[in-house]
Amino acid sequence: MKLARQAEILKLIHEYDIETQEELARKLEENGFEVTQATVSRDIREMKLTKVTGENGHLRYTLLQNQAQDTAGRYVRVLKDAVLGMDTADNLLVVKTVAGMAMAAAAVIDEMNWGEIVGCIAGDNTIFCAVRSREEAIRVMDKFRKMLETF
Repeated sequence: MKLARQAEILKLIHEYDIETQEELARKLEENGFEVTQATVSRDIREMKLTKVTGENGHLRYTLLQNQAQDTAGRYVRVLKDAVLGMDTADNLLVVKTVAGMAMAAAAVIDEMNWGEIVGCIAGDNTIFCAVRSREEAIRVMDKFRKMLETF
């Protein structure tokens, strides 16, 4: 669950201006993760998050730019740990995951910002990714497979 939690942290700091560990812990709990302040602190240190001044003038957590390669590796690890298989249905990419990992994997897919993917919906063990066309859905599936095989 650590990788799922850390994927959720990346999603949260991207979506919200998280200013404190307490705020991050609260958001994680709202999203179904049971955490302590110590757990959040370890995750922040392990993920090498830092604080920068946001648009509102307050400090917020962010991932350092030079950590992008680490982040890409972390994303691939989450997907490798979670994904069992995938297939297409018209313009949908259907991704089957280990039980309980679909949300974390979908967060990673969303964070990758692939232009072909319009959005993802995750259940417990299945993700539906809406892709712009049937042809692009097949290309995205192939791209995912190559990415998972490469790392």
